[in-house]
Amino acid sequence: MRTIIVGFLGCGNIGCGVWKLLNEFKEDLLHRSGVEFSIKKILVRDIAKKRDEVVPRHLLTTNPADVTDDPEIEMVLEFMGGETPATQYMLRALQMGKTVVTANKMALALNWHLLQSAAEKHNAGLYYEAAVCGAIPVIRTTIDSLQSNRIEEIMGIVNGTTNYILTRMSQEGSDYADVLRDAQRLGLAEPDPTSDVEGYDAAYKISILSSLAFHARVPFDVVYRQGISQIETVDIAYGKELGYTLKLLAIAKRQGNVIDARVHPTFIPDSHPLTSVNGSFNAIFLHGHACDDMMLFGRGAGSAPTASAVVSDMLYAASRETPRHPTFRNNNELAEGLTVTDDWHCSFYLRLSASDRPGIMAHITTCLGNEGISIRNLMQRDAVDGRAQIVLITHDAGECAVRNAVEAINGPDVQVESMIRVEGN
Repeated sequence: MRTIIVGFLGCGNIGCGVWKLLNEFKEDLLHRSGVEFSIKKILVRDIAKKRDEVVPRHLLTTNPADVTDDPEIEMVLEFMGGETPATQYMLRALQMGKTVVTANKMALALNWHLLQSAAEKHNAGLYYEAAVCGAIPVIRTTIDSLQSNRIEEIMGIVNGTTNYILTRMSQEGSDYADVLRDAQRLGLAEPDPTSDVEGYDAAYKISILSSLAFHARVPFDVVYRQGISQIETVDIAYGKELGYTLKLLAIAKRQGNVIDARVHPTFIPDSHPLTSVNGSFNAIFLHGHACDDMMLFGRGAGSAPTASAVVSDMLYAASRETPRHPTFRNNNELAEGLTVTDDWHCSFYLRLSASDRPGIMAHITTCLGNEGISIRNLMQRDAVDGRAQIVLITHDAGECAVRNAVEAINGPDVQVESMIRVEGN
């Protein structure tokens, strides 16, 4: 039996979940791995705060050095969230030669290069399965199981809050603002939901995942990002009529040395596997040149699912004689030789409001045709107060061409009121 002394940085929901799992599953973990984890110190902001789990008071400290600098502590688990001071504390632990396990996608996506550099310099481990999609083993699958593949495409639902909101809007016809309030009341959305609903959380995750999948750094600042706060129920309803479901997707594709990485609301055909992923669940859809299509599905957040991923990393680290790190050059910039395009190709959903008079459809089709864009589906509603609703889905087209066409279409008699990208056709 081997005993590993552990320190916690933070003890909120995830930290309490790890505490509970390590204690309740202790005998099973020891039997399966021959490793026992002994928690020595836990950094907290307020020692007197009531917690979900009863943590002995003598383990608690408000001094980060009690965790990062204690020579007996071999492994540091970070649950603080946010970029700072979590990054600084993890750097210190790595500089002291300690293995770091984190669930912090923001700190990792923004400062991965610093953390990995410190880990390599001091022969320390850095593990982060829980940073992307909670209990779903997408990191391990990507870096271990799919090494014989050239992954060409990743498309995933990686944020449970937005998936819950869009699921409710789709199934009930509820407005965005009403569902968001319910999500906040249920604890599925933060009081300030910006990170989730504006796509930051998903962008951090696709930056990490695409870097591992493409074996080249794809920094956060090259990821295109659009959230769901402007989505209207009418568009979800029209999409359903045409056989599509709306999801906030994190997407990354690589063709040769050209990549696109983006987060935005996306219509997908009802036949696509991601369509059935509802509520707060997450899923990642991958395409590799050898494995073809693959989807991983499960709980992407929550105390127990995230704790499962953290403890998995702890066992993985304990089983390795030497730490394992990504082999690509990990700078805080796009990998040398790669370019990012903002002119990706997909289909597009357009909803237009138009005057009910002859020549309008000819104007629309001419503007699209001038950009080489053809129409796959077309639907028109009877005019109300002299204005007709026109909904169309294009065949595959370039982002820039569609934007040019929209600009040409807009005028006194017709306005493009919504543009949503369509994937998976």
